[in-house]
Amino acid sequence: MTADGTPPLIPSMRLDELLSELQSRLEAVLATRDRVHTLLEAVVLVGSDLQLETVLRRIVETATRLVDASYGALGVIGEENTLLEFIPVGLSEEEIARIEHWPHGLGLLGLLIKEPRPLRMSRISDHPESYGFPPGHPPMGSFLGVPLRLREEVFGNLYLTEKRGGAEFDEEDEAVVIALATAAGVAIENARLYGETHRREIWLQASSEVTTSLLSGADVGDVLSQVARNVRDMADADVASILFPVDDGRALRVLISEGAESLLGTEIGVDGSLSGQAYLTGEPVTVRDLTATDYETIDSLPIGPATAVPLGAAGSIRGVLTFGKRPGRVPFAPSTVRMLHSFAGQAAIALELAEARRDAERLGLLEDRDRIAKDLHDVVIQRLFAVAMTLMSTVRLVDRPEGASRVQHAIDELDATIRQIRATIFALQGPLGPGGSGLRAQIVELVEGARGHLGFIPALRLEGPLDNAVPEPVAEQLLAVLREALSNLVRHAKATRAEVTAEVGGGNVTLTVEDNGVGLSPDGRRSGLRNLDDRAGQLGGTFEAGSGALGGTLLRWSVPTG
Repeated sequence: MTADGTPPLIPSMRLDELLSELQSRLEAVLATRDRVHTLLEAVVLVGSDLQLETVLRRIVETATRLVDASYGALGVIGEENTLLEFIPVGLSEEEIARIEHWPHGLGLLGLLIKEPRPLRMSRISDHPESYGFPPGHPPMGSFLGVPLRLREEVFGNLYLTEKRGGAEFDEEDEAVVIALATAAGVAIENARLYGETHRREIWLQASSEVTTSLLSGADVGDVLSQVARNVRDMADADVASILFPVDDGRALRVLISEGAESLLGTEIGVDGSLSGQAYLTGEPVTVRDLTATDYETIDSLPIGPATAVPLGAAGSIRGVLTFGKRPGRVPFAPSTVRMLHSFAGQAAIALELAEARRDAERLGLLEDRDRIAKDLHDVVIQRLFAVAMTLMSTVRLVDRPEGASRVQHAIDELDATIRQIRATIFALQGPLGPGGSGLRAQIVELVEGARGHLGFIPALRLEGPLDNAVPEPVAEQLLAVLREALSNLVRHAKATRAEVTAEVGGGNVTLTVEDNGVGLSPDGRRSGLRNLDDRAGQLGGTFEAGSGALGGTLLRWSVPTG
């Protein structure tokens, strides 16, 4: 007791200190509890998704939040201990655009790759392995790096910099990130296994569908579109295209495209392009960023990670399958490329089998046509010819003129029938082009196409080996003349009846178009007729225009076939 009877202050002060210390420790325990809860929530959050790219970004975002870092990144280690991918967090798009290039795995980041163990420091620049930052990179001081392991494999590294408030990363920060990295390794492994299983399931199903579709007679274009869709799905690509050689193999043309329809019909040179290298070597070609290479690209479509896979083996490559992602996305894994190379090989085999099946069907059809042509020639025409000869000998025995006239008419009808059957024989023996693209078929198509404008279909007579005896340049000119004649018939003739004849004989092919319209106008424009005359003159032939037996206009265009 003091002189005035009051208690001493020292015990009271001691008690305040003890209470203050107890409160501090309680706050530390509560902070630790909260941090453990946050860590547990982060572990659950990281493992809640099975898409690898989503998992990787979520790991970085969670790590920066746990240790209160301003910036974070995850570097995926690729071949030769380089950074295959770099996923940053904390930088705006403008800041990212100002950086000249992403880290390549040198300096301090390379040290973590070579020596995969936690690394913590107050200033990055103080470390002897510090390599500096690329131009445009924001300054960074404090640093914490932790490796990400998948069992014994080092998948990548977590990089955390610039703890907020100017503080340094401490041992507790390091322990929290190590714990997160352990859980992240399990999440990454699960995502990889899921992605691999999903891709293999799609691969097996797609291989079966493609082979079944091609061998069942489905349209090849539809099946190739299906192939591109499956590849885009299997590789998680943004665009997938199939290119085929054109211009004697000097260029490749995009005939199928999924994800970028604007590419359809575009061409790219074989020399100097990613697709061209796969086409020439017969091996897959993969790049991390197509825009950063010397390969020829299509300017309208920026592509980052890209792969080109040949359709077929070296020496029998039918085309190239390419697939790519937007710049900045994860490059294609080697296992994915191997799987798609195998899929492309199966698709190429299915294409060959489908082509062989179509050739066999075509051969069977040609054999049937040849047999029918022989039967028509050896049986039907001979019988008709015998009937015509009998009728001709009977004409002299008919006393009445009307009887003779009827017999003669029957003879003429038989002659016309024989000519039509002979024309059919020539058509059956002609080449079986895709879609019936022979001269005979094209003439029929043009004449039938005029029906809608004329209101009637012109009579058509085709005689002789039009598909075999008429060279392609002459055939092109004949079709041009027929188009012009039918156009004039539609615009000027005002006809209700017309006849078109195309025949081969005596070394010439002759086209005749006759109508019952108003005929040629004496003072009308003749530029169209001059064009027809010029076309005949260029081929050494003749052209005539005048009045016909039907009362309208008669056009006769004849040129040599030899």
